[in-house]
Amino acid sequence: MECYNGVEKPMAIKQTFTGELDATLLDKARAMASAQGREVVLLVEEALAQYVDKDSPDGPRAHVMAEYESSIAEYGRLYERLAK
Repeated sequence: MECYNGVEKPMAIKQTFTGELDATLLDKARAMASAQGREVVLLVEEALAQYVDKDSPDGPRAHVMAEYESSIAEYGRLYERLAK
């Protein structure tokens, strides 16, 4: 299992991708990945997944719903009182 935004998901089948990026952007991505102790490819994969999920017609993302449900569990009574 791998973790994406706090939600575990099964390991995906990986495919090689070759492309070109702006040199400055890639340098910043490398520095960010290094500071986080991660590989730059994982940072790029996470960013691409977030971009794709943003406009997904499949409904709310799992991590968003998990946070919503957690919030309702913790503050549901307060939300009900505030709604009155």
